[in-house]
Amino acid sequence: MKNGDAGQTQNLTSNALSFGISPSAIIKQVLEPTMQEIGEKFKKDEVFIPDVLMSSRAMHASLYVLKPLISRPIISGRGKVVLGTVAGDLHDIGKNMVGMMLEGGGYEVIDIGIDVPVSEFVSAVKKNKPGILGISAALTTTMGKIYEVINEIEEKNLRHNLTIIVGGAPVSAVYAQKAGADGYCADGCKVVSLLDSLMHTRKNFRKVYR
Repeated sequence: MKNGDAGQTQNLTSNALSFGISPSAIIKQVLEPTMQEIGEKFKKDEVFIPDVLMSSRAMHASLYVLKPLISRPIISGRGKVVLGTVAGDLHDIGKNMVGMMLEGGGYEVIDIGIDVPVSEFVSAVKKNKPGILGISAALTTTMGKIYEVINEIEEKNLRHNLTIIVGGAPVSAVYAQKAGADGYCADGCKVVSLLDSLMHTRKNFRKVYR
């Protein structure tokens, strides 16, 4: 994966599964840390955009094998989730992993992509009427867009019955709270349990801290 070899990454993923390694373990112990390492190297100019894109392609080859093993039919009552990465941010790895885990948990997922303007987040909420909105930002230079999206959602009176979760490498629980999010997910593999908890208890950052 570090070398951007999609075919080899896919083969190794299949081999790992044949040895009894679970899809979630492959994601948590291999895919996530590897892409985080590549992201750190990119920040230090040790690798460049083509390298990152090739590694991302290799990761998606692995996810192609894993997704059928994780996904299951939508479960009534679990809810509809809209996911997107903020404007100016082309990172989709974390978002895609979260989407896959949510689908595996029986949630209906609508992925609106990367580099999504504030207005498109608003339009997606109006159109799809989700119970949950997931906002991703992978860069310190783009994480401010999370606040802008949440603020615009509130100004358009779309926040009623909408649970908002946020995530991404530079995002913290403290930032999520200040931005007005209902939940923060640092680990994509735990997003289902986070949402189950939020949807069940209806407790969130706003109720606890405001």
